[in-house]
Amino acid sequence: MPDRLRVRVGDRDLELSNLDKVLYPAAGFTKGEVIDYYTRMAEVLLPHLENRPLTRIRYPNGVAGNGFFEKNAPGGVPDWVRVETLPAPGSTKDRETIDYVICDDLPTLVYLANLAALELHVPQWKVGSAGPDRLVVDLDPGPPAGLAECAKVAVLLRDRLAADDLVAYPKTSGKKGMQLMCALAAEQSAEEVSAYAKLVAEELAGRYPRMITAKMAKNLRPGKVFIDWSQNSAAKTTVAPYSLRAESVPTASAPLTWDEVESGKVRPVQAGQVLKRVDKYGDLLAALCDGGPRVPPP
Repeated sequence: MPDRLRVRVGDRDLELSNLDKVLYPAAGFTKGEVIDYYTRMAEVLLPHLENRPLTRIRYPNGVAGNGFFEKNAPGGVPDWVRVETLPAPGSTKDRETIDYVICDDLPTLVYLANLAALELHVPQWKVGSAGPDRLVVDLDPGPPAGLAECAKVAVLLRDRLAADDLVAYPKTSGKKGMQLMCALAAEQSAEEVSAYAKLVAEELAGRYPRMITAKMAKNLRPGKVFIDWSQNSAAKTTVAPYSLRAESVPTASAPLTWDEVESGKVRPVQAGQVLKRVDKYGDLLAALCDGGPRVPPP
């Protein structure tokens, strides 16, 4: 395969490079396969990226090499890629603003995949919105707890959120844990959503102290599932549904059915399996894009 290849994606001309470069050595998964995965996922992935400032984690030398977070638009970004200059809450470099890439279309997605942007992370708010339109909780198991324990906690959390008329949708994180997401009306602040998520996490930790912790201290996590409510901060991002992860093999953050979660047989899902699941189920998280209720006052 040539080192560089000109292609037409939608109405844009792109130059792709080093398509046979292996980015996941343990699986022999190449950059060309990463681009193919994201191209085939675009229909279900793009609605979860649309109008959201995008943080990428890039691995130019593959997952065995060093990766780096990238929030600012990369140098030489094409003029057709949407870039928005936005406030940078919680910037570790004391920036007041960041020039964020907004990935609203397939050409932008392919352009980023060609830069070895393996992981795609987004906040729970959209550009120009009054507040977050999603609530997210991250279920992080402390060994020897694992995905089976996360699944048990996910069911408890789903039922607790349902008591407040919030519908939770599960997905794997693509690594060792799970996440639940709820659609919200974008009418409350990130502080309100975070306070509500913390309240629910602490309530469940109080009921099931041997199974759950709501405290961030890592010495309290062994054998328990940490319900990380802090992901709802305006400064935080969460891996997008269907995003690849930089593991030894190309796992992805995969939407799940509640039947799968209730069975307790949740496993990491690799890229090829995600493609088959989308063929079977479509987007299990499509309802997240339709809006929802406000969170109850804490």
